[in-house]
Amino acid sequence: MTASATSLQPVNTHIESGEPAVSMFASLGIEDVLMMTVFGVFFLLLVMEVVHPYRRFATKIARASLTTNTTAFLFNDVILTLVSISSLFLIAQQYSHLGLLSNLDDGVFKWLLSFLLFDLALYGWHVASHRFEFLWRFHKIHHSDKSLNVSTGFRFHVFDQCLEVIYKCLFVIVVGVNAYVVLVCDLTKTLFVLFHHSNISFKGEKWLSKIIIVPTLHRVHHSTLRSEHDSNYGIVLSIWDRLFGTRKELVPKKIGLELVQADNLVQLFCLAFITERRIARIFHMIPKGKR
Repeated sequence: MTASATSLQPVNTHIESGEPAVSMFASLGIEDVLMMTVFGVFFLLLVMEVVHPYRRFATKIARASLTTNTTAFLFNDVILTLVSISSLFLIAQQYSHLGLLSNLDDGVFKWLLSFLLFDLALYGWHVASHRFEFLWRFHKIHHSDKSLNVSTGFRFHVFDQCLEVIYKCLFVIVVGVNAYVVLVCDLTKTLFVLFHHSNISFKGEKWLSKIIIVPTLHRVHHSTLRSEHDSNYGIVLSIWDRLFGTRKELVPKKIGLELVQADNLVQLFCLAFITERRIARIFHMIPKGKR
């Protein structure tokens, strides 16, 4: 799933709604706090990967992965600044009173229920991104990384992110999530995406996997084999994979996709418009022994 710091970066939009909360939100500079949190966690995980990595990838592959993922993040950051969490925040401010939870008192129970439904909605979106070819053509860019590391959490096609933002906006309207709960939910999602893509392992990980998605579980999701990577769709909680029978516990032999490879930002963007089926046809047309 998407992890972009821009998805946590509200635009300085002023709303004449009479609600002091909006002006307070702008004056507190919450976007700066969220950005600092994301980058702080990113660099912490990066250091942990260097000091004690779970798996050592070839230097060339690891360097190419980090470079491509970083440039993808910077590109997406510019494109999505105006359509990310700002959209969710403003939608929640305007339409959350129409949602299913709008009649519940604003308190801990409503916040927890909102978070559970948000995480379930992300699970559903992730499943759809694998099962529908139109969505997979964009999401597969994320799976094209041959080296799984914390920066893979930034490796997404810009259209994949845009579609997810639209989906989350619809969720906010239908469910009726408080604007600030939206911020917490999306921040939590982003931090978990960085965490479970990281190339680390630690004691108690297996036990913790009973509650949340950990690197060991998500590593299976990036297996080269489709029978393996069509599993472990959870973002934060691991209960959804257990509930819907999509959980798998194994060690993948290889990471990435066989027919899909993107070594730079241009390839990353363009490969979304070439299906594996078309690539396979091209390969079959090439005589054996020639490259």
